Amino acid sequence: MRYRARLTGIVGLAFLCLCTASVGREAEVRGRVSVVAQNGTAESGRNNGVVVWLTPLSDEARSESRAQPGTPHLKLVQKGKRFSPHILAVQLGSWVDFPNRDPFFHNVFSLFEGKRFDLGLYEAGSTRSVRFDRPGICYIFCNIHPQMSAVVVVVDTPYFTLANDAGEFLLSSVRAGNYRLNVWEEHCTPETLKKLSHEVVVGQVTATIEPVQLREARETVVLHPNKYGSSYDPQVFSDPIYTQP
Repeated sequence: MRYRARLTGIVGLAFLCLCTASVGREAEVRGRVSVVAQNGTAESGRNNGVVVWLTPLSDEARSESRAQPGTPHLKLVQKGKRFSPHILAVQLGSWVDFPNRDPFFHNVFSLFEGKRFDLGLYEAGSTRSVRFDRPGICYIFCNIHPQMSAVVVVVDTPYFTLANDAGEFLLSSVRAGNYRLNVWEEHCTPETLKKLSHEVVVGQVTATIEPVQLREARETVVLHPNKYGSSYDPQVFSDPIYTQP
């Protein structure tokens, strides 16, 4: 009886240590990014458009890379002939809703790597959805209004965020292990972003990443073809066929 009680106590203590160790193996990862314009000056207001994510490199750090069933849908709202937010970061497998809150029709489409899709023409007050099941950068447009654009950054990790206005970012509950730090900003070339990617080691306490500076090398693409590869019809803005009564 005494032996059984002692064994139970040992098992209970081992379980407690295991639970404590598991909790201690998660850390906060902090850092700062800064966006520099082509002329070499700090670009005001661009820091909050930087996406930061950690890709697990070791078995110890690996976790579910896809969004789990039941994960709430995210939203890219169409309002005032704009998408809001302009930049959205999502985990692989996530659903994104595209509600039309304008008093006229919209047509949302993308021909890029993160997800190729065409939601067709749909009316005010309605919503259509897309599941982003491929990692990558997905540029999104409206086939009716050429000034509308958005970017969905699809990552295969649960550890991602957008920097704030000050360029600060925080990734919570990161498991200890080896990761690759990745950053993305709309006006940087793929070559620049690739050079900034590097390996980091996350321990069991708060980790601070060395500051990352992103130098812009291009302007936002303003002119783009429609989903058929043709130029937009200049009459679409006044054509009553797109007006919802």
